[in-house]
Amino acid sequence: MAVWSCALEKMVNKIKLFLTAGESQTVEFKTSFDKSTVESLVAFANTVGGTILIGVSDKADIQGVTIGKETLNEWLGQIKSATSPSLIPDLMSENIDGKIIVLIHINEFPVKPVNTRGRYYKRVASSNHQLSLSEISDLYLQSLNLSWDSYKAPSFSMKDLSLEKVNLFIEQVNSSGRFSLSEDPFDALEKLRYIDKNQPTWAAVLLFAKEPLRHNIHIGRFKTASTIIDDRQITDTLPEAVDQAMKFIVSHVSVAFEFDGNPKRKERFAYPLPALREALLNAIVHRDYASPSDIQIKIFDDRITFFSPGHFFGGLSIQDIQTDHYQSHLRNKLIAEAFYLTNNIEKYGSGFIRIRKELQNYPEINFDIKEVGGGVLLTFGINQKTTEKTTEKTTEKTTEKTTEKIINLVKRNPDLTIREIAKELGLSTSAIEKQINTLKNENRLARVGPDKGGHWQVVETSKK
Repeated sequence: MAVWSCALEKMVNKIKLFLTAGESQTVEFKTSFDKSTVESLVAFANTVGGTILIGVSDKADIQGVTIGKETLNEWLGQIKSATSPSLIPDLMSENIDGKIIVLIHINEFPVKPVNTRGRYYKRVASSNHQLSLSEISDLYLQSLNLSWDSYKAPSFSMKDLSLEKVNLFIEQVNSSGRFSLSEDPFDALEKLRYIDKNQPTWAAVLLFAKEPLRHNIHIGRFKTASTIIDDRQITDTLPEAVDQAMKFIVSHVSVAFEFDGNPKRKERFAYPLPALREALLNAIVHRDYASPSDIQIKIFDDRITFFSPGHFFGGLSIQDIQTDHYQSHLRNKLIAEAFYLTNNIEKYGSGFIRIRKELQNYPEINFDIKEVGGGVLLTFGINQKTTEKTTEKTTEKTTEKTTEKIINLVKRNPDLTIREIAKELGLSTSAIEKQINTLKNENRLARVGPDKGGHWQVVETSKK
C-alpha cells in the first residue's frame, strides 16, 4: 500500500510539472479525445516521443474528462486502427483535485514515418507540422540510416562514368592524406560504395558522370531584383560546378586594396571568400537532389544570397545551426564524404561554424539564415553604416602608419624626392604628396631650400 501511494504521488507531481511547463515539443494538452489527438501521437512518434494530457485546456487549466470502464481500451483501439504502422501508446488516468486526467504517452517510433489515414506529421516546437513528400522520404531514409545518394541510379552503367574524373578524384583523395585509395578506378569506387554490384549510385553519377545530370546552379549578378547584369546556368558534375560557380562569384565581388606600409598592397574583398565558398559547398552537399528546383545564387550591390532546395535535414532547426555545438545530419552521405576526403570541407557539420569564424573580421557583414520556399536561404548583407565606420578607421590607421614611415625615411635620408619616397613605400606620388602636405600643416615636416637641391627637415616637438 505504501509503494502504491508513493508511485501515485510521483505521477501527480509529474503531471503538475507538465502543467507548469506548458505545451512543448514533447507535451500537449487536449480538452477531449478526437482525431487531432491521434495526429499529435503520430507527430510525437515521428519525432522524439511525447505525452498528451486529456482533460486539460491550452492554458493548462484542469477541466477533467468523463470516462467509463472501457473508455481507455476504446481509445487505444481507435489509435491502433487510425495509424500505420499501428501505434500502441500507454494510457492511464489520474484523479487530480477531484477531476480525471488521462495521460497518453508514445515513444519515438523506430521505423519512420508513421501516418494517420495517409497523412504524416512531425512535432515542431509545440505544434504539429504536416510533412511534404520530400520530408516523408527524408524521414524514411534517416530512420533506416540510409541516404538517397547511396541508391543505385536506374538506367546508368559504369560506361556512363568519366574515367578521367574518377582518376582525378582518386589523386585528390590520396594527396589529402585523409584516406588511401587504390589507383584502380573500379576498386576505389567499390571501396567507397559509389558503385553497387557494378552499377553506379546516384552519388557516382552526380560526381563523375560523362554527361552530368541537370541539377543546375543558377547564378547571376543583379542590379535590382528585375535587372540582371550577368547570368549563368551551371550544369556539371559537382566538383566542377563548385569551381565554376566560385569563379563567377569572385569575378563579381568588389575588391579594395589596403596599404599598411609594406611594398606589396593587400587585397580585401567585400565579402570573406572562404565564407562564400562554405555557403556554396553547403548548398551543393546538403541540397535535396530529389527536388526539381535549382540552387540559386544572386549577387546584388549590397548582398549575396544562396538558396538550396530542401529544408534542414534530420530535425535540425535554425536555432541549432546558430550554435557551435549542433549535431549534423547528412542528407547525402556519399556526396559529403567525397568533399570531405578531397579536403573541400573540414569535417561534417562545421560549415556554419566556419562561416561565422570568417565573418569575425568582417563586422560590416550581416549573416542571415531562413527556411523559405521549400529550401534554405543564406544571406550575406553589407551594413552600410558599419562599412563606413570600418573604412574610416582603416583609413585613419593606414594614414598614421604611412606618415610615420615618411618621417622615418626622411630622417635617414633628408635628400629623398617625393618620387623616391613613393617608390620606397609602394604608393603613388599623389598619395605621398597628400601625406607630406598633412605633415607640413601639422608642423611635423618642413622643406629647406628649393624643390630641387633642397632637403627635408623633421620638426622635433619639444616636451614640456
